[in-house]
Amino acid sequence: MSEQTRAAMQGVTRSMAAQSGEAVTEVVRHQRAQPSGWWGMVLFLCAEVTLFGTLLATYFYLDFDASRWPPAGIAPPKVVLPLVATGVLVTTSIPMALAARFARAGRRSPTAWMIVLALVVQCCYLAAQVLLFRHDLLQFKPSQSAYGSIYFTILAAHHAHVVLGILLGLAVLWHLTLRGLTNYWLIGVRGVALYWHVVNALAVLVVLTQLSPSL
Repeated sequence: MSEQTRAAMQGVTRSMAAQSGEAVTEVVRHQRAQPSGWWGMVLFLCAEVTLFGTLLATYFYLDFDASRWPPAGIAPPKVVLPLVATGVLVTTSIPMALAARFARAGRRSPTAWMIVLALVVQCCYLAAQVLLFRHDLLQFKPSQSAYGSIYFTILAAHHAHVVLGILLGLAVLWHLTLRGLTNYWLIGVRGVALYWHVVNALAVLVVLTQLSPSL
């Protein structure tokens, strides 16, 4: 790094003023604590984990209190497609982790490509889940039973979080393309990566809960 570049980066090591890959790397090198944006995502995800914990606990509470689960007239859920789809979704934690790593190194292009790869897989997962959700709605309705109500509520909440994650990824990718890798968007990449790690972990719990009558 030239003396001129080093001098230009002085004063940005603890601010949002890093506007280049080199400056972002310098900021990361001097950080002593996680940025506030990262902690904001942690707090948000704590709330989401609590929400899903409540929904999953409700599902099993209703299950334990029922003489038959699912009720008569509702076939147990199919296992293969939901498990395969969830397994594919979980693999997106790899490119998202790599995106965060490349971003910390100030490498904009690899960061963007890893996010694109993850987004493609996530969109395919969402499309498959929408078709499965529609298929289930044709078999039974949420208003027919407590099983239908909690079943569709859990899946709808999970799918909504997948949609939110895709929108967050698109927003970060858009700004990386237009504005480059600044310290602000480095925090964004790390926050989105953390979001997907938690959503993928929740996806495993959701699918195991969804398929529990068939397992």
